[in-house]
Amino acid sequence: MKMFFKLTLILILVSSNLLIASDFEKYDQKIADLLKRMTLKEKIGQMTQVTLEIVAHDHEEGIPLTKLKMDSLRIAVVKYGVGSILNTNNAANSAENWIDIITTIQRVATEETRLGIPVLYGIDAIHGSNYIAEATLFPQSIAMAATFNRKLVRKEGYITAIETRAVGIPWNFNPVLGLGRQPLWSRFWETYGEDVYLTKEMGREYILGLQGEDGDISQPDRVAACMKHYAGYSVPLSGKDRTPAWIPENYLRELFLVPFKEAVDAGVYTAMVNSSSVNGVPAHASHFLLSEILRKEWGFKGLIVSDWRDVINLHVRDHVAASEKEAVKMAVLAGLDMSMVPFKYTFAEYLEELVKEGQIPESRIDQSVANILRVKFALGLFDKPFPDPKRKELVGKSEHAQVSLQAAREAITLLKNENQILPLKKNTKILVTGPTANSISYLNGGWTYTWQGSDERYYPKHYTTILNEIQKLAGKQNVRYESGSSIDQLLNVKKVVKAAENTDVIIACLGEATYCETPGNINDLNLPKAQTDLINELSKTGKPIILVLVEGRPRIINSIVKKVKGILMAYLPGPYGSRAIAEAIFGELNPSGKLPFTYPRYVNDLVCYDHTYLEDYDGNHFNPQWPFGYGLSYTTFKYQNLKINKKEFKKGENIKISVEVKNTGKRTGKESVLLYLSDLYRSVTPPVKQLKRFEKIELKPGEMKTVTFNLTIQDLSFVNRANEWIVEPGDFKITVGDQTATFRLID
Repeated sequence: MKMFFKLTLILILVSSNLLIASDFEKYDQKIADLLKRMTLKEKIGQMTQVTLEIVAHDHEEGIPLTKLKMDSLRIAVVKYGVGSILNTNNAANSAENWIDIITTIQRVATEETRLGIPVLYGIDAIHGSNYIAEATLFPQSIAMAATFNRKLVRKEGYITAIETRAVGIPWNFNPVLGLGRQPLWSRFWETYGEDVYLTKEMGREYILGLQGEDGDISQPDRVAACMKHYAGYSVPLSGKDRTPAWIPENYLRELFLVPFKEAVDAGVYTAMVNSSSVNGVPAHASHFLLSEILRKEWGFKGLIVSDWRDVINLHVRDHVAASEKEAVKMAVLAGLDMSMVPFKYTFAEYLEELVKEGQIPESRIDQSVANILRVKFALGLFDKPFPDPKRKELVGKSEHAQVSLQAAREAITLLKNENQILPLKKNTKILVTGPTANSISYLNGGWTYTWQGSDERYYPKHYTTILNEIQKLAGKQNVRYESGSSIDQLLNVKKVVKAAENTDVIIACLGEATYCETPGNINDLNLPKAQTDLINELSKTGKPIILVLVEGRPRIINSIVKKVKGILMAYLPGPYGSRAIAEAIFGELNPSGKLPFTYPRYVNDLVCYDHTYLEDYDGNHFNPQWPFGYGLSYTTFKYQNLKINKKEFKKGENIKISVEVKNTGKRTGKESVLLYLSDLYRSVTPPVKQLKRFEKIELKPGEMKTVTFNLTIQDLSFVNRANEWIVEPGDFKITVGDQTATFRLID
């Protein structure tokens, strides 16, 4: 066994949390004073969260307007003293309506209750403020990851915070920090992809965008972020949403916990718990996850909230609690602060009984209420509980839309370009077909005005389809459209084949309909047969085919890849994705996106890029359709002169790496420079390589830049068999582009 260095992560944790800890502590006296004045019932009310739907009249379909039921609102806020309300009322509301809703709720809370504690309102603003009718929406997170552009993710967070807080909502249930390593999973597109480093980097930037670098969320353009779903939710063994994950502890610590630890270090104020179970233990009942790691190891001082109905689910679904009352006890003793009930008040009633019976000490209740009040004080809700109506003008500003468009542009990933068929000339005769060609909802996916995102009555009229944008750039006279198929059914294939006869090229827009969470479960990762059949029929015409993929997860297309000349991956690019796609097709933009996940070739061959040596050895082959980090350009880049400042390093020394990147083509292009590290031998089987740094640069034709990176001892670490972070001396390899270099860490 090699000698190893055990990392002193406690020191790292303390130093990284100094600012947030001191910020939190300044409210301690106010919290203590308020707790002394609160009754048990008032405390428990703060731990109770209900949905807007139980205090509102039914939403009139297609109209972005919610009307409150004042009697029901007073039952929630005055009688039960609920500390938080969440959600929209089945569909988006206008900014003006939101301001009225929040003002009314806070007026009841501050004027009609004994202590006047404001309500903490929370919303799922997943790709922009998607439940505000006029708000700016962005590409979904999987597409944001494909940009490899930290600045764009930070801007997305900032704009989302501005627009969400402008209507009086101070709490955003985002970002999703699960790793997208199970492509069947219906929430795959809510992740930043399969890689731990990319996810932690993008997650941190998004949180800093929402909360500001100084963490002062009392500002009118800030909201409290919520890291979710803590932890292990994203890799269900079956691929089905809300089903169990099985993750060894060293694997859990080395991969799945890392982005959450990074979020805590960045000062995230709240956390939402994994809806499912890890290694047979529901996360909502896991003292290990909620208290031992999150609170004790990491020093998290914020608010831990359940996911939808998941305390009750410990009884009715998970069968670890024999009654709903026992489920409440189990979750609270595990470390939960707030229950997203969301339709009843039984959580509060059971919790009061449990305390009075001595099954839960009131001191435990005080801990949770302090965590909740701390976030409310930090948000400035006690001083300014009401939204400023003048700030609604900040919602949906044109400059915000430009950031969304830029993100869509940088996400577009060119996967195939045989004989440089792309970009097309604008006078080309084009047939546009496929189920995603003429839909605005398919470009956006779930969490778009409605939960599933499928009701286009709520979509703004100025949104456009891929077909619309192709027609704008090529001219309607040069473009013919035939739908060809729906998502899962051939429609007018003979008519489509006939139309292809008089065209130069076929643009087939394939992919998925909208979905979110459990309704998006699938049994087969293959692209639906109707769509592959459409391509098979069109390929018989001999006309060149270009695929545009609009999908939230990598659907298998191996059977048709060889039958097409070009492939553009658009992911779920948001409302301006149609324009970005058309610009890429006609060369007005040069694609620069790279895959943030491994695109599988076969349905049962789901291996990530950071696989172990065993998975590509002695008959096993790593053979994806396209690997993580893949993406072509309309220009070419040459990597050269990879250098490491020394051949040997000792603990504590930084490793300085440089590489030259040159644009050897004829167009200006952006390139994401990815640095991979390989630990060649260690006591736990190492991955073949892991992403450790990236930087996106832009180069003009003939231009060269030297890109530099610094690695530290932490970048060489891994979790050993005792579940401790260590670094072992030995040989390491650096890979950047097609360049490699080695170095040694010595005792």
